[in-house]
Amino acid sequence: MDSFFAGTSILYFLGCLALGILYAWLLYRRNKNLDKKLQYSLAALRIIVVTAVAWLLFAPLIKTLNYTLDKPVIIIGQDNSLSVGQVKAAGFNQKLYERNLKALQDKLSDKYEVKAYHFGDSVGDGFDFKNLGRLTDAASFFQKVKDEYANRNVGAIVLATDGIFNHGGNPLYSINQINAPVYTIALGDSIPKRDVLIANVNYNNIVYLDDDFTIEVQVQAFQSDAENTTLTVSQNGTKVQQQSLAINGNSFVKAVPVKLHAGKIGVQKYTVQLSTLQNEITTRNNTQTFYVEVIDGRQKVLLAAAAPHPDLSVLKEAISLNKHYEAKLALADDLNATDPSKFDLIVLYQLPDAQNISTSFVRKLRALKKPIWYILGAQSNVSAFNQIQNQVNLASANGSVQEVYPNLANSFTSFNLSEEDQKQFATVDPLLMPFGRLTVNANATAVFNQRIGKVNTQMPLLFFTNENGLKNGYLMGEGLWRWKLSVAENEADQSALNDLISKTVQYLSVKDDKRRFKVFTSKSAYDENESIQFNATLYNESYQPVNESEVKLQVKNEAGKIFSYVFSKTENGYQLDAGTMQAGNYSYVANTVLGGQKFTASGSFYVNALIAEYQQTTANHQLLNTISKQSNGELFMPSDLLKIADEILKNENIKTISYEDRKYDELINMKWLFGLILTLLSVEWFLRKRNGEL
Repeated sequence: MDSFFAGTSILYFLGCLALGILYAWLLYRRNKNLDKKLQYSLAALRIIVVTAVAWLLFAPLIKTLNYTLDKPVIIIGQDNSLSVGQVKAAGFNQKLYERNLKALQDKLSDKYEVKAYHFGDSVGDGFDFKNLGRLTDAASFFQKVKDEYANRNVGAIVLATDGIFNHGGNPLYSINQINAPVYTIALGDSIPKRDVLIANVNYNNIVYLDDDFTIEVQVQAFQSDAENTTLTVSQNGTKVQQQSLAINGNSFVKAVPVKLHAGKIGVQKYTVQLSTLQNEITTRNNTQTFYVEVIDGRQKVLLAAAAPHPDLSVLKEAISLNKHYEAKLALADDLNATDPSKFDLIVLYQLPDAQNISTSFVRKLRALKKPIWYILGAQSNVSAFNQIQNQVNLASANGSVQEVYPNLANSFTSFNLSEEDQKQFATVDPLLMPFGRLTVNANATAVFNQRIGKVNTQMPLLFFTNENGLKNGYLMGEGLWRWKLSVAENEADQSALNDLISKTVQYLSVKDDKRRFKVFTSKSAYDENESIQFNATLYNESYQPVNESEVKLQVKNEAGKIFSYVFSKTENGYQLDAGTMQAGNYSYVANTVLGGQKFTASGSFYVNALIAEYQQTTANHQLLNTISKQSNGELFMPSDLLKIADEILKNENIKTISYEDRKYDELINMKWLFGLILTLLSVEWFLRKRNGEL
């Protein structure tokens, strides 16, 4: 660019000047009426105007230089977590420390731009010495510095903390991305104190009713060699487990497994507690509370038949392999004494039967909206079967049976069968199906189609229907025991038949949620520092989401206190941020009205207490020293923190940076030039006219 202005651009200008001189000479060379001085003046004006116009045609550039000074930014990050407030070194003066930190900020502000932040479980502006943060996330502090000062002159970072970081990433990985020295102020006490604590409890949030489950309690003890403590586990305030622990060593760590029993449905509150020792630095970490939701996940399946059959044993065995399902067999006279409404799925094995033993039982099913799995065979009453459901019709002529083989339907996607399962079903023996012409609802979904001999047909063998949300299954033949023998001959690790039966039962028994008003939390368990998020959906009679109505919510804690809220409307639903809540178990009820009809939805959630800040009481000054050394900073004790200003002032790398802003603009964009050219032409024209020239 510089060579352009120095060479080519000058030649262009000289050419434009020559053009202006030539134009003025041709215009004024034979003029005898004008005074010589006036003639030379007018020629000069014409030379300037023509040169300027010609020069503007080449769009010359004007270079502008601006210089911006960027003072170094000094960032002070102050740890506002509970651990800093609860453990202080001997002789530490909190008030003096606060005054000195503010004095450091004022002293640095004389020469630098200083920004102060406090951090714990979140990052905030300014200093905050209340020490209420339930977590310490230094990585988020460094991330904020990186995001907000990415293109700034960050001179140094002053980090006042105890080195206990229990949330987010390791700050060591963050300092290299900022490229500034970190001067650390070592708070807390690095000398281990006498303490016994629960470091962590590993558990499952959800367990099933009547299951035994194990929690793992991680116990730690410091400076407590040869002491004994007692571990107690309570459920809803009642002690359920207790054991004694012997502490050996001043740095004791042990994982203690505790076996518990889920004997009650609902959210169960468990409290794990260690007995206290004399002169412990704190007892806040001796107790930890957690919540486990116990659900009755077992689906009850009724196997109804008129008489024993080997297929029933195959079905019951396969269903019982899944601990979430319970199978009951009812035969002949037991059918009349069985209440089908207590079951989630009913398997009608060759019912209605040819002997009409099950007539009374089948009549009970007509009033129930329960999923049914129909399995037909030689003993089925086909005529009665056609009458009790409207999805399938089998026109049987003489009551005979035919052999049918399974052929996997390509379009089936309701659940997956592995390639190994598919290979096993390709080699099984045939089932026996009542002979007749089969008519099936067009919306039926086939798992297997029928293969008769070597001919693959499009008639389904095992298929499902769904009528207004009610799912039913159909197996058009008996002989599952034959399939079991065929699968056993293949010596496969997994039984394809058991897998098929289990997935069929699971598919049929899962209930579709057709409620018109639904309210739910984004998750069932929150931490104390997390906002509780609610979502709600309201449907009209056409099952389309609407949000014209107001939705109110009431949340109740364990003490019975009620908190009231109103949902905000979104595009097709409702949303609510209830903020943070104290640890405990909560229930909620939501209400709304649509078209004069009242709707109610309820649920529960729980909030876990955060005790991470009490689980480590020994300051990690070694980590702070490492952070300082890796970033070319230095570690200071609280009593010497004012010396940080001197270290920063004498650091030659922390200096003001001057940024040059070079800007090029086309000369033709300067509008005043056109005014000047017009003015010069007007003056020339006026003087020529005044002196009698055209």
